[in-house]
Order: sequence, then C-alpha cells, then structure tokens
Amino acid sequence: MSSVSADTGPSAAELEEIERKYDEGAATKAVGMRMAVFLRMIAVAFALYHYVTAGFGLPPDHWHMGWHLAGLFILIYAFFPAFKTRNAYELKQSFWRIGNVPVFDILVMVLGISASLYLSFAWRGISFFGIEEQTFRMGNPNTYDLVFGCIMIVLVLDLARRTLGWILPLIICIFMSYALFGQYFPGILQHPGVKFQTFVSSMYFPHEGIYGVTLWVTSTVVFHFVLFGTIAQRTGLGQLFIDNASILAGRYTGGPAKVSVVSSAFFGTISGSSVANTVSTGSLTIPNMKRLGYPGHFAGGVEAAASAGGQITPPIMGAAAFIMAEFLNVPYTTIVLAGIFPALLHYFGVFSVVHLMARKLGLKGMAKEALPHFTKVWKNGWANVVPLVALLVVLFSGYTPYMSAFCGISLLIIVGMTRRDVLPSLILPVAFAGFVLSKLIAGEFGVWVSLVLLVCTAIGIFNPQKRVTLGEMITTFETGVKYALAVGAASAAVGIVVGVINTTGIGFRLGFMVTSGATELADAIHAMIGLGGFELFTTSSITLFLSLVLIALSCILMGAGIPTTALYIMLVSVAQPALAQLGIPPIASHMFVLYYGVVAEITPPVCTSAYAASAIANSNPFRTGISAFTLGLGKVVAPMAFVYAPVLLFADPNGFDLLTFSYTAVSAVFGVVALSAAVVGVWLAPLAIWARILLALGGLVFIAPSFTSDIIAMLIISPVIMLQVAARFSRPVSV
Repeated sequence: MSSVSADTGPSAAELEEIERKYDEGAATKAVGMRMAVFLRMIAVAFALYHYVTAGFGLPPDHWHMGWHLAGLFILIYAFFPAFKTRNAYELKQSFWRIGNVPVFDILVMVLGISASLYLSFAWRGISFFGIEEQTFRMGNPNTYDLVFGCIMIVLVLDLARRTLGWILPLIICIFMSYALFGQYFPGILQHPGVKFQTFVSSMYFPHEGIYGVTLWVTSTVVFHFVLFGTIAQRTGLGQLFIDNASILAGRYTGGPAKVSVVSSAFFGTISGSSVANTVSTGSLTIPNMKRLGYPGHFAGGVEAAASAGGQITPPIMGAAAFIMAEFLNVPYTTIVLAGIFPALLHYFGVFSVVHLMARKLGLKGMAKEALPHFTKVWKNGWANVVPLVALLVVLFSGYTPYMSAFCGISLLIIVGMTRRDVLPSLILPVAFAGFVLSKLIAGEFGVWVSLVLLVCTAIGIFNPQKRVTLGEMITTFETGVKYALAVGAASAAVGIVVGVINTTGIGFRLGFMVTSGATELADAIHAMIGLGGFELFTTSSITLFLSLVLIALSCILMGAGIPTTALYIMLVSVAQPALAQLGIPPIASHMFVLYYGVVAEITPPVCTSAYAASAIANSNPFRTGISAFTLGLGKVVAPMAFVYAPVLLFADPNGFDLLTFSYTAVSAVFGVVALSAAVVGVWLAPLAIWARILLALGGLVFIAPSFTSDIIAMLIISPVIMLQVAARFSRPVSV
C-alpha cells in the first residue's frame, strides 16, 4: 500500500486496503466473475431473508439459525482463504479451483451446509432413516447426530479461524478440553468430566452451545443493525454526521481533532465496528489534524480512541449489547438507557485530552471558509435522519429490536431509492405504507407508531439528494453481509463456550477464585494500612477494588485479538458470579466487562483500531496505540464509576434519585478532567511532574463517587489547583 499523504488524505482504494488489513472480518479474497455473480446472489438472498423475516415473522429457531449458518458456510468458505499468506487474496486459476474457490473448500462448505440443515429436517424425526423426534434424542444422540455434530463443532471453529485468526479458536479448544477432561484439572476446577456423546449433544442441539443465545441474537438482531449501518452510510447519514460535527466543533481550539471526536460519537450511533468507524471518519479528520499541526501518532490516536466508542454508544451499540439484553432478560431499551452516561463520559474524556493538547501545542480552529454551511448541509441531507428517527421511535415504543431494524432499513431504502418524480420507485413507499396499515389493523402497531412511520414514509420521497440506483443498493446489501460474516462466525463459535459454562459451572468456580484471591490480598493490605482503630478503607471495599482490577486486567489481556462480543461472553461468566457476591447489580457487572472488552481495542500491543488509524496517519503504530489508550482514559475509568455508583446506569437497587445521579456524575466528570490534565501536562497552565502525579491520583479517587472519597480527592489535588489558578492569573492562557 502506498503511503498516505498528510495533505490530501488516503484515496478510496487505500482506505479499502486499510480496512481489509486491520479489520479481519473485511479481508475477503478476489473470486472469478461467474463466482462473484453467484456469491452476490447468495449474499443478497441472505440479506433479504433476514430483512423479510424481521418484518413478517421468524421461522422456528432451528430453521432460522440453520439457514443463517448455511449462509455463513457458503460465504466464508468462498471469500476467506484457508491460510492468510501474502498472495492468498489474489485471483488464481487452476484445475483445483472453481472461480478461485478451492475444490476442498467447496466440499467442506457442503458438509457445513448439511450439518446446519440436518437438525431442521430431522427436528420432527425421519422415519425412513430411523431418526426419532429431537426431544427424544436430547442427551442421547444417534449416530447421525454425532457425525453432523462433530462436523459442526470442527467447522464452526474453522469459520472463526478464517475470519478472526487463531486466538479465539484456541481459547475455545481450552474450554472444550476442560469440559471433556475436567477430572484431570486441579483443585476447585476439578469436575467429573462430560461424556463425549453428552458434550456433542449439548454443543449441537438447541438451545445451548452453537445453536444457543449468541447465534440467535446475531441471526435475529445483530445482522439487521449491521445492515442498517451499512445502508445508512451509503445513503448519506455518515457524511451528514461528519458535516455537523465540523459545524459544531471545527471553529474551536484544535478544531479538526474535536470534529473527529464528535463525528465518531455520531457515527457510533449507527455502527458497532471500531475499525469501520476509524476508516470512515478518519479519512477526513486525520489529514485535517495533521495539517493543523497535530503529530501523526496523536491524530491517529484521537480517531482510534473516539471510534472505539462505537460499540458502547446508544442506540445501536455493538453485538454484545444485544446479547447482554438476552443474558439479563431485560428489554434492549434498558441496555440503551444504561449506556448513555458511560458513553458520554468516554467521549468527554477524549474531548478533554484533545482540548488540552491543542492548547499545549497552540493549535487554532479551522478557518471559517473551510467549514460546511449549516443551511446547505441540512437543506441537502435532512432526509437521512428520517430512518434513524423511525428506528428509535419503534425501538423505544416497546417493539422488538428486529422490528425496529426492519422499519429503519425499509425507510433507508425509501429515502435512498425513491423520488416523487420517478414513478416506478413509488412502489416502495406504497408497499411499506401498506405493511404499516396492515399491522395497525391487526392491532400489532399502535396508532402513534403507525402515524410516525407513515409520516416518515411520506416525507422520505422528497429527499433532495442524488437517488441511489438498484445496482448500488444491491452492492450495499452485499457489503453489509460481508461485514456481518465475522460477527456470525464468532457468535457461533463462542456458543461452545456458553455451552461449556452451562454444563460445567466453570463460571462460578473462576468467580470464586477471583473473589477469594482478592479477599486474601485485601486482608494483607488492610493490615498494612490500618491506623490503629481508624479504618481509611474497609476490607470489603479493598476486596471490591481488587476484584475489579483483576477482572479488568483479564478483559484487557484476553482482548488482544479477540472480538469484543466473544470476549464479553467468555469473561462475563467470571465477572457476574464474582461481582454478584460483592453486591454489584447484574447490569453493572455486565457493562463493566463490555467496556473493558472495548478498551482492549485501543490497548497495545494488539489494538486494531489504532493500527488502522496509524495507516491513515502514516505514523508509528505502537505510538499511535499508546496515544489512543491515554486518550481513552474516560472509557478506562467509567466502568469503575458505574460499579461503585450503579445510579449512573439508571440501575440503582434503591431506585433512581436525580440528586444522587447528578452528584456522582459530576464527581466522575471531575475525575476525568483531572486524569486528562495529568496525561497532557497542561491544565490552566503547564504542570510539573509532581502536579501531574497528584492529579492522576486525585482523578482515580474521584472515580469512586462518595462524599469521603471526593473529600480525599480534593485534598490531594488542592495544592495543584491553587498553583494553577495563581499561574493562570499571572499569565493568561488562550482558551
């Protein structure tokens, strides 16, 4: 790949190459022309199947997940090479390849499809082959079940390996070994071991294992929102976000960097992919930051840190958030509400560091003539907001996430392809209006939701932007499917982990190990810092803190190369039992693990978002990763804040109290500001090393919001505040 110019930014081809290199799920190989046409038909049919069933009703789970897995086997074995060698993605011709797809991959693809659909066909039994109903075979699989089950387990691991690399399959194999050979493990981890037949049955039969909750959520919810985000970007919503971010933040100190933060926050509402966010918004913001004077590694770090927030930004968040709703058995809107303040805290932290760094470097905002005009931007792009509004209205009205996604995608298609002066295109809004009215008459839609959807449909045809053609929309559907392949593979494979956890109870065993180890350390620390009869910190508070640190480190270390969704599922099994013993509400412990799983994406040495940003910025990848991590301190400390104060998630067991929420929110914000100043070395004036250390220490104490801790934090940082105020008045600093 050619070097990226700091002045003009990367070309479209270079951006595609960057995303392909650092987002393993987007790295697909070239195929022959006829094979490409065939695979495009499969991908579009795959997308249409999910789109239609979301609106008109899902088939039984065993059929629905079977079709989803069959599509994954076809597309992944066709598009992803067996081994990622230097020339693996090039177009090749040989007797053993059909359209550049090896014959062996086609044979394995057929085996995968057979294993996916066998359960569906044999669900009610097949008398000709002597196969009983599935109910009678649960726990007692026949020969066909064992053969197809073994094929499924092996090939699902291979799907994860091809799309995401070796780390996730190897970890899953460790879990499988634990299930089968538990009698050989030491101490508390020991268990009698699961018989091979029972293991295959648990992993293969619904509703555990591969056909469990993770694959169900991916096939019924996650795929639809990935498709929504892809179409929204194609129809212009992504560009509208970037333009409005430029209008809001571009003219202030360090303008392009603040545009990066705001646009990534906007873009995060429709995309759960950190690398996709980085490439989409960074192609504009990173070159602008470098032109303004930001170092390349810092410019890339700003974009990576801001874009990593996509997976924690409501309303869509990432795949893990949907799975969390299923695990907790709560409406998805509960997860969305819980994610609002932590996401704001993350972006506020990045914004604070950017602002202070701009002041330190003496950087100004963008020139007025370089900024988009508010009137022109909204006059041309207003229609792009219509589908997002409709999606949110349906979602927060209590309907299923996949119904809200169906309505959002339908309106994206209408806004993108329909124009009032193109009569044939009007069939799309008429069809959707008919769907809404039929739901209203059947009593499945309320009057308010129906009215909103009909109004959105009517005004969508007046979109002033260039119309998206059918060919372009088909390409967008295909792209959306490709983005979803890696998530699907990870969800199917990590279902094995869920099955092992449910079968062996390893989650509670590991959770007990964490809490018992933390308790022993806490007793030792308490004895060391105890001051006679006065307790500065209780044993229980030290135990909680150490447990949080141990789990956070596990998330960050295991997150090196594992997708956030898979990491969340594996580690929440440890965190939930451990933190529940310490009195932490379930939603707080689940969100804690999710946040630290996302932090792993900007934590060196494996930080894919930062590597993608460094390619655009033409900077050192490791330095870019360090910058991204320091910029993302808000995301690092936010989980600690909402574990200590669940009210920040609107999940306080004692009920929501506005005064308590306000106090704890302000305390957390103070902590982030103090940490940001410590990282940059500037607040009201330049900071000495000792002052930065005190600010960092005080900021960490602020994050545990309580009156006592806040008093301690203020005492720690008060010398710094007094000196900074004195320096500010003696030598004004530009704001």
